Amino acid sequence: MGASIDLILKAQRLESLKSLVDTGRPRNMCFNVITNDGILSESTGWEKTFKFYKMKYIFQILDKMRCLRKRSTVSFLGVLVVFLLFMNLYIEDSYVLEGDKQLIRETSTHQLNSERYVHTFKDLSNFSGTINVTYRYLAATPLQRKRYLTIGLSSVKRKKGSYLLETIKSIFEQSSYEELKEISVVVHLADFNSSWRDVMVQDITQKFAHHIIAGRLMVIHAPEEYYPVLDGLKRNYNDPEDRVRFRSKQNVDYAFLLNFCANTSDYYVMLEDDVRCSKNFLTAIKKVIASLEGTYWVTLEFSKLGYIGKLYHSHDLPRLAHFLLMFYQEMPCDWLLTHFRGLLAQKNVIRFKPSLFQHMGYYSSYKGTENKLKDDDFEEESFDIPDNPPASLYTNMNVFENYEASKAYSSVDEYFWGKPPSIGDTFVIVFEKPIVIKKIKVNTGTEDRQNDILHHGALDVGKILMLSKKAKQCDTYSRLGEFKNGNFEMSQVNQKISFDIQCIRICVTKTQKEWLIIRSISIWTS
Repeated sequence: MGASIDLILKAQRLESLKSLVDTGRPRNMCFNVITNDGILSESTGWEKTFKFYKMKYIFQILDKMRCLRKRSTVSFLGVLVVFLLFMNLYIEDSYVLEGDKQLIRETSTHQLNSERYVHTFKDLSNFSGTINVTYRYLAATPLQRKRYLTIGLSSVKRKKGSYLLETIKSIFEQSSYEELKEISVVVHLADFNSSWRDVMVQDITQKFAHHIIAGRLMVIHAPEEYYPVLDGLKRNYNDPEDRVRFRSKQNVDYAFLLNFCANTSDYYVMLEDDVRCSKNFLTAIKKVIASLEGTYWVTLEFSKLGYIGKLYHSHDLPRLAHFLLMFYQEMPCDWLLTHFRGLLAQKNVIRFKPSLFQHMGYYSSYKGTENKLKDDDFEEESFDIPDNPPASLYTNMNVFENYEASKAYSSVDEYFWGKPPSIGDTFVIVFEKPIVIKKIKVNTGTEDRQNDILHHGALDVGKILMLSKKAKQCDTYSRLGEFKNGNFEMSQVNQKISFDIQCIRICVTKTQKEWLIIRSISIWTS
């Protein structure tokens, strides 16, 4: 009986100690310590076994702590690497413009507000897409359909004078009812002064409510938070800081306007907010675009001043908007336009005369300084773009450098320039096919070289094309008239000539000492 009680007590002590060790031993370890006689030894075997598992338990804890330190170190390094990668991607996505490292170095010299900067520039690497700007519609109705032409204006508060309402009025008054169906006007009130914007919106809605309702006029505003930094910019060309700020902001104003208008029409023309329009300017623009069908162009110019009368394909507007934003602090917008055109492989200026738009502001939007610039090629009434059907041009005069005969007939603002002509010299235009001509106009000389005109000459028209080794000619000519003061102009030619015209010939009737510039040859067909 005593032996049984002793055995039970030993078993209880074993269970209590076993539970203590179980907290530290591996789950898959079998715990059995048995003496030779099958009974646990209380004084020897059990103590050794307990010490063994105690030490093992301590080493397991130390090992886990070491693993934890390793894991913590790895986790910390992992977080650090991910953070650095994120920052690298963030910087590239926000500031890198087509991998332009130079631009990064330049912009990094200025204190930039990152939130405002990212809003504007994060999508610039995708030049085909529009910029993510949330515009405020100050006065507008939804555009029901895509128009033929959008006319864009950007305006800010002026210290002296205000011409915006007169400009909008001129656009609508100089357009016929049929032309109004094909245009939309977008006005970007780009000043951050909300009081001024409210006054302008009220004036515009009062005077042009029916155009707003018809969807022809929209007034928008791009909030200030989307603008990049405008203070502390580079002072290129030694411009004062306020001048740099003004022209840099103007670039961004135009960029946001272009971005908004990217999908409103097939073509886009930029005007300033102090412009007067020629009568039926849209019809003239459509005629020019039709005459250039099948040819490559980026920009057509209908005024030689500033950012007035510059026409684009609407599909080029996103790229132009990105371009202005990318280099907004580098130079004025009209200089940037020249680079943009050249980068898209339009080498020469394509400008049409007479001009369709005239600058009418007397005070500049910058500091209210006087600005008396006028386009002397502007004609407000009776404007008509010539047809100038396809033709080849030939001359036996001595041509100076690269002022070839074709430049007198081209829409590019260049001219033919020859050394002093002699009696009998000719300048011939041969049309691809016989045409009926309503009007012919030839101008010689320029403002800078007013004496380089055709002092004595006549104009003939011919039929029946004749081929020769040197050039194409007509074998029969009829004289239309003489040059007067270096110019020739005749209307109703089709009533004076009974045949379809294949050739036009300018003849020198007397040798002259002065060189000859033929500035333009304009042909209108019936």
